[in-house]
Parts: sequence; C-alpha cells; structure tokens
Amino acid sequence: MKNYSLSLFFCSITLFFSCNTNSQKNYTLFVGTFNERGNEGIYSYLFDATTGELSQKQLAAKLTGPNFLKISINKKYLYAVNQTNKFECTNGSVVSFSVNKNQLLPINEMPAHASSCHIGISADGNYVASSSYGGGNVSIFKIDENGGLHPNPQFINHKILDTVKKAKAHSSLFTKDGLFIADLGLDAIKRYTQVDGIFVPAQQASINFPDGAGPRHFTFGKNKKILYVINELNATITVFRKNTDGDYIELETKNTLAPDYTGQKSCADIHLSDDGKFLYGSNRGENTIVIFKVDASTGKLTLVGRENVHGDWPRNFALDPTNNFLLVANKKSDNITIFKRDVEKGTLSFLQEVKLPAPVCLEFLDL
Repeated sequence: MKNYSLSLFFCSITLFFSCNTNSQKNYTLFVGTFNERGNEGIYSYLFDATTGELSQKQLAAKLTGPNFLKISINKKYLYAVNQTNKFECTNGSVVSFSVNKNQLLPINEMPAHASSCHIGISADGNYVASSSYGGGNVSIFKIDENGGLHPNPQFINHKILDTVKKAKAHSSLFTKDGLFIADLGLDAIKRYTQVDGIFVPAQQASINFPDGAGPRHFTFGKNKKILYVINELNATITVFRKNTDGDYIELETKNTLAPDYTGQKSCADIHLSDDGKFLYGSNRGENTIVIFKVDASTGKLTLVGRENVHGDWPRNFALDPTNNFLLVANKKSDNITIFKRDVEKGTLSFLQEVKLPAPVCLEFLDL
C-alpha cells in the first residue's frame, strides 16, 4: 500500500511539472510597426514554442507609429518610441505601458527631442534612452516607481561632436559601465558614464570605426567583455574586446554578405544566442540572416552560412525565449517569417510566415 501511494505521489509530481513546463511553451510576442498600409499600432501574437506557430493576433495598443519596443527587465512595463505630431517642436515621443499578458495599458507619453528609432532600458529600470536617427541625438528619461516617464529628459546632442560628419544616433544600450550609443553618421559608438544622475562622456569617450562603416546595432557577449557591432553601410560585423583599462579594442571585422553579392548593402540587426555560441545578423538587400560561430575563448567569429529570410528588407529579428526559433520582421514584404534553429549547429530552417504590414520590431514577453 505504501509503495502504491508513493507511486501515485511521484506520478502526480511528474504530471505537475510536465504541465507546468508545457504551460511555459506559449509566449506573447509584441510587434511594433510603421504607420503604413492600414497599421494601427502595436500588435500581439501568441507564440507556440513547440511548433513555432503565431496565432491570436490582436491590437495591443493603438499608436500612430510605434516602430521600436522594449520590455523592462522586470517584465512589468513596455516602452515604445512613437512617430506623432501631437507635441509642439517635435515629431516623436516615448510611450510607457504596463503589461497585462497580451494587452498593453497606457501609463503616460512624453515628447522626445526628435522622432526616434530605438529604445534602451537600464537594468535597474530607472532610465529609458530613445535614439533619434534624424535628429542625431538621444533623450534619456527617468522612470518613476510605477513605470511612468518623467518629463524633461536629459538631452545628448551628437551634432556638436563633429562638424564634418552628420550625426545619426541609432541605438543605445545600458551596462554597468554606463551608456553606449551607436551613431551611424559619426562612425562611432559613444560612451557615457553616470555622475550624480547625469550621463557624461566616459574615459573611452568614443569607439571609432572606419569612415563609411555606419555602426547601427550592437550586443555584448562573455560578461560584457566582448562587443559585437553590425555596420549598416559597409556590411560588416566588428568584434571588440575589453582591456584591463576598460577600453574596447578591435579584434577583427567580418563581412556579412556573400562574396558574389553585388546589390545594395544595408545591414540592420544583430543578436547573440543565449548560450553565447552563435551570432546572427540581418542583411537588407541580400535579404539574409548571416550566421557566425563564436569562439568560446577569444570571442572571434567563424562563418557558418546565410539563410534566406523568405521576405524583403529584414529589419529587426528575435530569438524566442527557448532559443529554438528565430523570427524575422520583413518590412517591405509585409511578413514575419519563422525559422527553426539547430542549437548545436546554429543553422536555420524556414517553417512558415504570417502576414502583417510593415513589421519593424519583435519583442517577446518571457514570464
């Protein structure tokens, strides 16, 4: 009798954890869009991480042009840059939402100094940075205890840094060292450190690239000691290593395009797999995802191959929370394409697509 009861107990425990695991295989995907071809704002989907299917499309928040999204580290809030004319002297804003499963509940909206193309959130949830490509500047907002945006953000103007090149601030990331801002026009990543609540130029104030490189997006690997930057204009990925002084020194630069490709060069996004073994980048024009294997000791890259995105103009892409799938937002072909990822080889296999006008940004809610 005891053995029978014990068996029932272990079966119940097994069933509980099995059901609990299965329940974690569905995730909400939020999609930012351009205000084109009938779009109304931010959309949400249910993503099935066992099959790779997207379903249950809904309008999560009505906005005029929410082209880039970011969910806070605590998963409670989502922030979006928005193209709007509701504020004087600017055509851009940042909007904060509280996250309720697949719906977004507005908290507040604040004007940015110009229309923005990217948003970064500090790990402590105290700051949001919106980057303006056209304005060549960054607005840094303080966040209150309820996820709302404070008015009067700090203004960082890259136009004053160079009288020859035209500043085009494109993306920003916070780290424990401060704030990194990729400026495509200045061919540099500008570094800032926080002093008394204000971000000021860091010791290594600028990580410089060759003229015409156009650094666009970047990501960190190996405890923030390796920096990977995708360069839009010359279609390369540059790898940096952090030295003992805290400066990032170039290790190598890799081409993202096939040697025989002669069309338009326009790299976009870059992501590292959670295990740090593979790096992915999107090529607009060639319409591929380039795949590199990462050397575990040095951080250097070895080409694995390229996968056709089955769409046109792959802008943002994302690995799902399980890292078993990769999804691509193809702006010009109005579709999101879904790929199964081989976690051992890093390769991608096309599964399916869903149609959505002008998708720009994919952001998973991983609870």
